[in-house]
Amino acid sequence: MTATLQPAPASPAPTALPPVIYVLTAGTFLMGTTEFVVAGLLTSVSADFTVSVAQAGLAITVFAIGMIVGAPSMALATLRLPRRVTLTAALVVFAAGHAIGALTESFGVLLGTRFVTAVATGAFWAVASVAAVDAAGPRIRTRALGIVLGGGMLANVLGVPLGAFIGQLIGWRGTFWLLTALAAALALAVARMVPPASSSGTVPSVRAELASLRSGRLWLVLATCAMVTGGTLSIYSFISPILTAGAGIPERWVPFALMGFGLAALVGSILGGRMGDSRPLATPVLTAVATLVIALALLLLPSQPALVLILFVVLGLVGLSSNPVLVGLANRYGGEASTLATSMPTAIFNLGTAIGTAFAGAALSSGLGERGPLLVGAVGAALVLVPLALLVLRERGLRRV
Repeated sequence: MTATLQPAPASPAPTALPPVIYVLTAGTFLMGTTEFVVAGLLTSVSADFTVSVAQAGLAITVFAIGMIVGAPSMALATLRLPRRVTLTAALVVFAAGHAIGALTESFGVLLGTRFVTAVATGAFWAVASVAAVDAAGPRIRTRALGIVLGGGMLANVLGVPLGAFIGQLIGWRGTFWLLTALAAALALAVARMVPPASSSGTVPSVRAELASLRSGRLWLVLATCAMVTGGTLSIYSFISPILTAGAGIPERWVPFALMGFGLAALVGSILGGRMGDSRPLATPVLTAVATLVIALALLLLPSQPALVLILFVVLGLVGLSSNPVLVGLANRYGGEASTLATSMPTAIFNLGTAIGTAFAGAALSSGLGERGPLLVGAVGAALVLVPLALLVLRERGLRRV
């Protein structure tokens, strides 16, 4: 008989998370910062390498590709290594990649280091999620994941603007050197605090990891992951023209809107993680419905400045708040061999973002104008409900067996 989602045992859950959770969160913050900090440094990078700003933007695209490839492939490649070794090695590669990037005079070499660094980032995110679940235990797994994944949200609020500001003061290479030093210091902390082995005692097996991908429920979760980021980030990525050309808001307000979104997303990740431990299916359904309502309101009322700003911040609160719950579900559906299953959402989140923003960009260039990304976001938000509904029906059917 197939295992079903069962409520947590009645015994009281721990009130405090293990300290290692916050070390892993520092890692996701650092790596989330480097993923998008280049966006604030494009002008100086293009001038330094004598390339166009559009060409400099390849440093962001290459990183996204590396994340998509790195999370599942490195989860398998490092399966038999202790998680402490994998996480430490990922940080060392991360530091080395930024050091080489800061030293090089070749734009091609910079792109190469961005790809390698992204692969290391994907490995860290994937293994950190598994390590967080293992350290926290099954009853508060999504609470731990909410904190760890919240590090990436905090990167958008604090790390990216701070990195861009430092780049303005001492150049983009200075930002890269700072990331190098922080990664080296964090590698020492990870090597000291992350347990050397899994508490489950299960012997890693590539065959078992691949077999975990046979779960239909896992693929429904992954489809939800793609739709969640594809819909929400289609709006987020093009918020500047939506606010300025669409709602008539001065451009100087855009950074504050982005900061509000990021702060709300951080709170949403933490709250979603807490709710997901007791309501692992109800939480993503609730946030999906809320996201759809907000996306439709933005689409129907795009020229109301104050309302658009408020809706955008609330979108940050609910749009990505189910992510830790979805990673927790992927871990659960992976069973005993859950490393690969837990790594898959990291790749799928990025894949959904890439596809959603591509459609949103095309819609922006069409006759729809600034309403185009809003329409794509609303469609994506609606599509989230399809795999979620199938997952709920599947769970109910299994409970009757």
